[in-house]
Amino acid sequence: MTRASTSFFVQDRRLSYNPLMSKPGPISAKPLSILLSDVFTDAYAKQGFAARELVTRWTEIAGERIAAYCEPLKMQWPRPVEGQPQEPATLVLRVEGPMALEIQHSSDVILERVNRFFGWHAVGRLTIRQAPLSRRSRPSRPRPPDAKTVAREAANLAAVEDDDLRAALARLGASIKRN
Repeated sequence: MTRASTSFFVQDRRLSYNPLMSKPGPISAKPLSILLSDVFTDAYAKQGFAARELVTRWTEIAGERIAAYCEPLKMQWPRPVEGQPQEPATLVLRVEGPMALEIQHSSDVILERVNRFFGWHAVGRLTIRQAPLSRRSRPSRPRPPDAKTVAREAANLAAVEDDDLRAALARLGASIKRN
């Protein structure tokens, strides 16, 4: 054989057995939330949020009724003036159009709840931006009333002469009694 052809052959060598090398190590899987924690923290910091909990726990902070129609968009911190105490921030809320007036009237309650969450007077004003909510879940359609209940209600409405009106009133009555 020539020197060029021998370079492709592997020599038979016996490797020493190392038991530590053959055992798999412990599984060190980390939750995705921990791995992406720094990414989310940076993203929220760019929007002025010192802590992302204001966004992630908004329903607990503002209450279900208020949180159903608005969400925090960002916090605007005024520039600090040397020698002066830090001014409170402005919380910018995204609010669905028709509820903007209601949220504006509830601004004192929202400010109180947010500041209570932070533990200090962090937010001094609210600003409202009217836009559709990004995380809004669509309400589910109520199921139709039971046919037996509708028939029972229709029997009680024998005095109504119009058949369509009687059927509509029977469905309405059955729905009211179900709730």
